[in-house]
Order: sequence, then C-alpha cells, then structure tokens
Amino acid sequence: MTEVENILISLETRHAQNIYGGTKKVELRRRQLHINAGDVVWIYEKVPVGSITGNALITGVHVASPESLWGWFGEVSGLTKTEFFKYFGGLEIACAIELAEARRIRTPLTLAALRMAHGNFQPPQFFLRLQAKQAILEALRAV
Repeated sequence: MTEVENILISLETRHAQNIYGGTKKVELRRRQLHINAGDVVWIYEKVPVGSITGNALITGVHVASPESLWGWFGEVSGLTKTEFFKYFGGLEIACAIELAEARRIRTPLTLAALRMAHGNFQPPQFFLRLQAKQAILEALRAV
C-alpha cells in the first residue's frame, strides 16, 4: 500500500473559491502530476490572498486528450469552454485531478508564516511535494 502524499499547488483565488464551494471538482494541469487517488492537495491562494487556505482529497488522476477531458469534466472544471481549450492549446495530452471533500482550514497559513517555517519557501509554480517531517506540513497539520 502506498503512503498518502501531501502536495501543494498554487491557484488563483477564483479557482480556490470554486473548489471550496463545490462547483469546481477538478484541477487541470498542462502536465501530468505523478500523484495518486487518496493523496491530499493543499491549496495556496496566490496574491493578494497569499496563504494556504485549505485542502482537498484527490479521488482520481486522468491523463487524456483535452477533448476527452472536456467531455468528462467540462461542467465541473470552473472554466468556460473557450478558457478550457485556450489553457490546453497545442497539447495532445493533458491532466485532470478529481477533488472531493474540499475544506478551508480555520487559520490560513500566510506566506510570512510559511517563510518562518521554511526560510526559502516560494509558492510552487507547478506543485510541491510536502515531506512527512517538513516544517510546512507540520504547521498545516496544527491548524
């Protein structure tokens, strides 16, 4: 059995809000993330929020053509059809990460707090694996 991993992704506030609100049930990526159902994704909301605000459970990872992904997840992607295909423009294969049980944490972990926990912390452009004993993950588990 594979150990549950924790990853951190950066999102625009509108996408994070839609995930927490339940209208966005997939996170789309131009490249495949090597993650598994059962892993936890932590959500860093980009500036002006600049904080980790919550998490969600990964229930599936799908790698397919953008056309297939639109057919399966278009209605729960949080994007219009035009935005969706513009984002995946020029790609033959793309990735959709199914999310469930999204929840906000009581006290968001600010960028300043993240840098106190891990001095050279930079929000990830793609994603970041949080290691079991890493100060950031320990701080998140404490909130």
